[in-house]
Amino acid sequence: MRDFRADFVQSYSGGVLRRTASERGRVLVKKPGRMRWTYTAPEEKLFVADGARMYSYVPADRQVIVSPLPEADAATTPLLFLMGRGDVARDFTASFTEVAGAPQGSIALRLTPRRQERDYDWLTLVVDRGTLALRMLIAGDSQGGTSTFTFSNLKENVGLADREFRFSIPKGADVIHQ
Repeated sequence: MRDFRADFVQSYSGGVLRRTASERGRVLVKKPGRMRWTYTAPEEKLFVADGARMYSYVPADRQVIVSPLPEADAATTPLLFLMGRGDVARDFTASFTEVAGAPQGSIALRLTPRRQERDYDWLTLVVDRGTLALRMLIAGDSQGGTSTFTFSNLKENVGLADREFRFSIPKGADVIHQ
């Protein structure tokens, strides 16, 4: 897969505060190193990686956080996949699992990272059994929380243009460089 676009619903439950939240939006991903997460509800947010830098923008805060994409030897496993350098067999121990609420006709693969990750303890990929198209991505964190991304209207290899991954700093926004 070279690129894809999809609508998503992200839900989070559990964790230290035992909270539940749900957000939705649209995602674009293009290898190597480009992605755009546009959150539309309940709050507008935008996360863009242009291949060299990552931008985080919440219009209500009028603040943009700019950070470089880490070098491959310092990147987390999900970033390695984004940069086109991930390897499931090398980076994870994999096993089949069951996922409540998974779409009919899908299979789930639980991925436990071979090295400790700061952002998650495990991942589960839910894919369509026939096409292997991504349907869900579930991540468990060290505080007992679970983030679930459910994808719909997924289109692969659509030829996304690089301009989709450009970010312009909005006028009047504070910029923080990390």
